[in-house]
Order: sequence, then structure tokens, then C-alpha cells
Amino acid sequence: MQVLQMSLDAATLRQQVYANNIANAETPNYKRQDVAFETYFQQALNSAPQAQMGETHIPLSTSGSTLNNLPNVQPTVYTDTSSTVDNDGNNVDLSSEMVDVAENQVKYEVLAQDLSTRFQRLTTAIQGG
Repeated sequence: MQVLQMSLDAATLRQQVYANNIANAETPNYKRQDVAFETYFQQALNSAPQAQMGETHIPLSTSGSTLNNLPNVQPTVYTDTSSTVDNDGNNVDLSSEMVDVAENQVKYEVLAQDLSTRFQRLTTAIQGG
């Protein structure tokens, strides 16, 4: 569930960044921002000792200690300097931002539903039913 929580945190931050981009779509010299998380997390998993041994998934351990060894990757806000810039120095494309917001919203809802389902299963298991 820690991975889900980290992903939800990244999606929440990403939504705030996209909202800020939309709010500044007409601000001269504003450069759009985005959030990097999934790539950094995948890189951290690939460089973990388990990956060096050929494991390609998040390992499960009966002791629970492996879950505490998940990479500590935080979502990072970065400025996009690769996009085309308008004459006023602004590189926000409203259409692209709206698509990004919708995509991120779907991702957030899927993650939240997954987390909710896991909590429901735990509740059922605890109650014995």
C-alpha cells in the first residue's frame, strides 16, 4: 500500500502543478512545470539489490522487512524547457494541459479505487467475513 500512497501523492502534486500551469497560461515568460515520479521510481527499483539478482517486480517478504526497503522516491516538480515557446516566452499549451489534467484525474481515481478495495479486503479479513 506504500506504493499506492506514494503514487497518490504524486498524482495530487501533479494536479496542483497542472492547475498552476493553466492559471498562468497567459503570463508572459511563464514556463510550464510537470512532476517526475514514475520514471525515478522505476530507476530506483531497477538499481535495487533485488533487481541486480534478476527480480523484475517488487519483492514480497514474509518478514515484512522488504516492504520497508522500497525506494524513497519523492515526486519532483521540474520546469519544462523542451516545449515550444510563444512570442511572449510562455510555453503553456492549454489543450495539452487539459488533456494532462484529465489523464491525471483518471489515474488518481484508479489508484484511489484500488486503495479503497484493499482496505475493504482488510476489513473483511479482520471481521472474518
